[in-house]
Amino acid sequence: MPTTTPEHDARIASMTFSSVYPHYVTKVEKKNRTKQELHQVITWLTGFDDAKINKLIDEEVTFETFFKRAKLNKNAHLIKGVICGYRVEEIENPLTQQTRYLDKLVDELAKGKKMEKILREA
Repeated sequence: MPTTTPEHDARIASMTFSSVYPHYVTKVEKKNRTKQELHQVITWLTGFDDAKINKLIDEEVTFETFFKRAKLNKNAHLIKGVICGYRVEEIENPLTQQTRYLDKLVDELAKGKKMEKILREA
């Protein structure tokens, strides 16, 4: 598995959450999941409620700011697997790893996994 490069990490840090969010919505809705379920997943990972998620979109915050403001779920380390060619548990850059955690959760939602599995409640 490739490890991330400093350029890759910098690109993720400077990407805005608002630019990626519509893709998340499209991805889950195409698979008959809802925006509400997407928000449930984002809330689980970050602690942000709907109002805060919408505010961060309106503010066009970068992923760096997004995750600086987040209170990461204590079970986030249980998110494992491959996303975008990277094994999330092996990503060394914390911000890149957190962003890939979110990608992985959205991916699992779109693949039809049960919510309690996605939210690592076992």
